[in-house]
Amino acid sequence: MTEQDLQILLEKLCSQPREQQWLEFKLNKGSINNDTIGEYISAMSNGATIANKPFGYLAWGVEDVTHKIVGTNFSFTTAKEGNQDLELWLRNLVHPKINFQIFEFTYNNVHITLIRIPAAKAEPTHFKKIPYIRIGSNKTDLRNFPNFIRIIYNTLEDWSAQIIEKATIADLDEKALRVAREKFKEKNNKADFADKIDGWDETTFLDRAKVTINGKITNAAIILLGKEEASHYLLPASAQVVWKLEGEEKGYEHFGTPMLLNTTKVMKRIRNIKYKFFPDNELLSTTVNKYETRSILEALHNCIAHQDYSMNSRIIVTEKIDRLIFSNAGSFYEGNPDDYTEGGKTPERYRNPFLAHAMFNLGMIDTLGYGIHTMVMAQRNRFFPLPDYILSESQKVVLQIYGHSIDENYSKLLIERKDLPLTKVVLLDRVQKKLPITDEVAAMLKKDNLIAGRKPNFYVDASVAAVTDDKATYIKNRAFKDEHYKKMIEALIEEFGSATRKELDDLVMENLSAVLSEKQKKVKVNNLISTLRKEGRIENVGSDTKPKWVIKKN
Repeated sequence: MTEQDLQILLEKLCSQPREQQWLEFKLNKGSINNDTIGEYISAMSNGATIANKPFGYLAWGVEDVTHKIVGTNFSFTTAKEGNQDLELWLRNLVHPKINFQIFEFTYNNVHITLIRIPAAKAEPTHFKKIPYIRIGSNKTDLRNFPNFIRIIYNTLEDWSAQIIEKATIADLDEKALRVAREKFKEKNNKADFADKIDGWDETTFLDRAKVTINGKITNAAIILLGKEEASHYLLPASAQVVWKLEGEEKGYEHFGTPMLLNTTKVMKRIRNIKYKFFPDNELLSTTVNKYETRSILEALHNCIAHQDYSMNSRIIVTEKIDRLIFSNAGSFYEGNPDDYTEGGKTPERYRNPFLAHAMFNLGMIDTLGYGIHTMVMAQRNRFFPLPDYILSESQKVVLQIYGHSIDENYSKLLIERKDLPLTKVVLLDRVQKKLPITDEVAAMLKKDNLIAGRKPNFYVDASVAAVTDDKATYIKNRAFKDEHYKKMIEALIEEFGSATRKELDDLVMENLSAVLSEKQKKVKVNNLISTLRKEGRIENVGSDTKPKWVIKKN
């Protein structure tokens, strides 16, 4: 918002006859403490929903009775809670995370501080786990008013279905309209109206495809079919995908509306070279594309369908040398990604239901929840690590699709064992990524001779290595008994009369299991030396800082 926009907004707020459930005026910092600010953010958010307003407002610099604009000495720029910035402190304690915005500007030469607070959607907004509401002139606990709570839980506005009154069909891209009609015909080729689609005018087609409502242009219509110059209708929301190339080469490009066409352009920017596997027991190599086209589009279309457009963020597609990373704003909306791996869960709701249904009608996504399962199976069938969401945050979903092998034994196993159940493939994928597994899962995989090692350093077992003839890898990963290493240490000392700590490290560490880190290996050697000393088999005749280990004489 520009300074002029903020000044006009302030005048409109001050024109209210009195403070409202969604509007609160304050003067200076001394009139309100930090906890109270958080409580008002909760109260204004919940109050805006009750009053059917898109935002609540908390403003400093206005007298609460006269609504006279007098200015304030309060600024978030310098405000603190202890040693922490006040804004960050508030954001960490407001739940669910809402994108409240702080504006500081000048009105008639006086300073104004204003917070614009989104209305609560689907659940009340809390501060320090308590939801607040303003009743009359009092701020109080919302839990005392169950009718208001019910209203908030029953309110879930679909931004994507909102009508843009000033937009017309002329704001839609002609090529995107032609492609949309063809996609709709493909999707409905067996419907009883299939032979009539070509005869529909644009208004009828768009309404039937659930892209417009009664001939009126929606936010979804602009996202999917809008001309690039029409994207301003969506502001402050953003309908843009940024492709970034990271590695030895660097590059980037922005792609806006219409998304129906431009997601394909994003896909074509990704370098999808061939990848070869060389199974030990086959004469010919196995060749696959680095990425599957359908998986790229599935991931990208999911970002568009599930983006939280209220956060005014762009979708980011990062191409690294070994993987693709897709990032969109908003938390994972229904359940968690693991629920959809096997394709058995159907989501009950969507963040942008109108947009999701329009994309389904145009053949862009599968609204039954099979998208993640489709990507998982594509990776499994191409012998690559499965896609994961491990980098996701509370208000950001991050999907990684791998374009390389992490553990060759895992990939070779998938080549050999095409009958391996998906549930076990998912678990083996966690093992190769060094992610934790439960004791029960570890026991099951060990029983099936699929993993070995000790928690948390599991690895591919000898039976799997035997399938791929990779016995050398197994020996390298296997841990010997402690007595084996202790005899190695004694043999070295007997051979040369003494040994320094560095000499013992050099001897033992290269023979320890490859799954141990350098730090873990050093600790292991230290424990072996300590045990030998306690058992009276060796002794230190040097100093603590420069030990010299010899065989202890009886």
